[in-house]
Amino acid sequence: MKKSLGAKTILYPTPVLIVGTYDSEGRPNVMAVAWGGICCSKPPCVAISVRKATYTYGNLLERKAFTVSIPSEEHVVAADFFGLASGRDVDKFAAAGLTPIRSELVDAPYVAEFPLVLECRVVQVAELGLHVHFVGEILDVKADEECLDADGRPTAEGVKPFWWAPSENQYYGLGPALGRGFSLGKDLKSRST
Repeated sequence: MKKSLGAKTILYPTPVLIVGTYDSEGRPNVMAVAWGGICCSKPPCVAISVRKATYTYGNLLERKAFTVSIPSEEHVVAADFFGLASGRDVDKFAAAGLTPIRSELVDAPYVAEFPLVLECRVVQVAELGLHVHFVGEILDVKADEECLDADGRPTAEGVKPFWWAPSENQYYGLGPALGRGFSLGKDLKSRST
């Protein structure tokens, strides 16, 4: 039997998205966002939700652009730090020893050392309560070449992303592949039609 836990922000897995913006003076800033993910295929879009109290919130409204850098497991400490410190008080790039790169497509920086980057322009903003939901159209995805397969696609094994478990407040790596999507369920589909 299942036990009711009440209305909570529990979802597995929860991504670790590093959102890059510039402030009003052009200083690069990053913050860790767990409330987000792909929200549309055509046009390709990603959604992130941030609190109004964050430094990033004002940057998003002013610049109408952001990047999402996906950190690899080797950068878990920096990613966690990006969620602990405020860009109002500290240069997070300098403190973490990481490099901001100016996007050529949007008015936002990304983290050079992280293997996968989405460059986005804000296309929709919705107030939800404590968080404000920003939808960004993905104008380009950049990936380190060593993370790509023979067909030029990023692989989970190459990127080595990790995720956060909100109810446990723990970071986890990915486990082994379980099988191909849109393939494992074919037998069940054929039996059900």
